[in-house]
Amino acid sequence: MLAIDAAILEAIVAHARRDHPDEACGVVAGPVGSDEPARHIPMENAARSMTFYEFDSHEYLRVWREMDDLDEEAVIIYHSHTATEAYPSRTDISFAGWPQSHYLLVSTREPEVTEVRSFRIVDGTVSEEQVRVVNATVDSMAVQSYMFGQSPATVDYECRA
Repeated sequence: MLAIDAAILEAIVAHARRDHPDEACGVVAGPVGSDEPARHIPMENAARSMTFYEFDSHEYLRVWREMDDLDEEAVIIYHSHTATEAYPSRTDISFAGWPQSHYLLVSTREPEVTEVRSFRIVDGTVSEEQVRVVNATVDSMAVQSYMFGQSPATVDYECRA
């Protein structure tokens, strides 16, 4: 199961919406071995594509060196799908090189609904996992709507301060 802070999830979704119609990509770093996503790092999609993402090589090197210096690792690797469901494509699976990471996908195909799904991808095998949103502190009158892959219905949650 992926436990993710609501503020980090909101930042990922905002990045995906901002870069639409191109795919957005980035990582969420956390302490090595902790499986705790702590620091959102939006990255540039060097491919500038609606159907493919590629980390910029210079940015990639800088970010991974920075994580190494801070004793962090990529707990989450995320990207968006702009016209399809949030499920890894064959290309996504073939490039999944961090078996310890959660692969979070956000579909921006529908402007009113945000589909978020998380997967583990190990040796070409895709396993979907549940997503638990923690520390959801938003305006007491706000209702956030997400569609998570493990349930067919929209999950609405209302948070009171």
